[in-house]
Amino acid sequence: MVGWLAWWGSSRHRRLTRDNVEQYARFRSQVDAKVLLRDAIGEQGRGITELAVAWTAPPEILYNLIQDVNCIGWAHVEAALADKRPIIFVTPHLGCYDIAGRYLAGRMPITALYRRPKQKWLEAIMQQGRVRAGAETAAADNAGLRVLLRALKNGGNIVVLPDQVPSSGDGVWVDFFGRPAYTMTLLPRLAASTNAAVLFFFAERLPRGEGYRIHIEPMTEPFSPDRKTAALQTNRMVEKLISMVPAQYLWGYNRYKHPAGAPLPEAN
Repeated sequence: MVGWLAWWGSSRHRRLTRDNVEQYARFRSQVDAKVLLRDAIGEQGRGITELAVAWTAPPEILYNLIQDVNCIGWAHVEAALADKRPIIFVTPHLGCYDIAGRYLAGRMPITALYRRPKQKWLEAIMQQGRVRAGAETAAADNAGLRVLLRALKNGGNIVVLPDQVPSSGDGVWVDFFGRPAYTMTLLPRLAASTNAAVLFFFAERLPRGEGYRIHIEPMTEPFSPDRKTAALQTNRMVEKLISMVPAQYLWGYNRYKHPAGAPLPEAN
């Protein structure tokens, strides 16, 4: 119900969601755009309402939403820890990324990069919910980036959202589901400067309120030293995760926007 209220309440939201779903369906030719759009509207509503749980519920309730048996790929985390490598956890706007962060924070110290919300009153609530269980946050600015780098160099672990559109100068234009998207270059820079393990992950929303399943996927190959190639590697990993549960991606996000001051994408 909340998803449909959001759908009918904003023409901009309808346009972005429909356009992005149709772009994905063109890229994945066997996808039915109408079915995916209907499912995505419902999932976006679930994404809105579950934030109340992610930000306010006691930690023990949050941990019970994800049983360890529902964590696929934790062996990659253990391997990085055994090698004494810091870890960059990378989660796109897929499933419940706040629940995924709480799961990690319950098992190890983490510092998460975040972008301040446009509604200033919301930041205090969001921050209070995210720093429980010893987690730390760093705003997406120069001071926050120094916090992330210091955490990694001290052997700590961080969380980054790879599909936020960066500011001008902080990204490059590379394909995302067949269309140029301005993509951050921060992730490969952090990995190269700290020898960190890079693990992509997300919390899949299970049906009928049964909780969540964590998926953890390592990089298939090291980042290229070339900025555009490395950014494309990031997008390919994000595409891989989204294609596992496409209805749970935040299709209403303006992933293809042109940041002020950024160059135009090169014509193919």
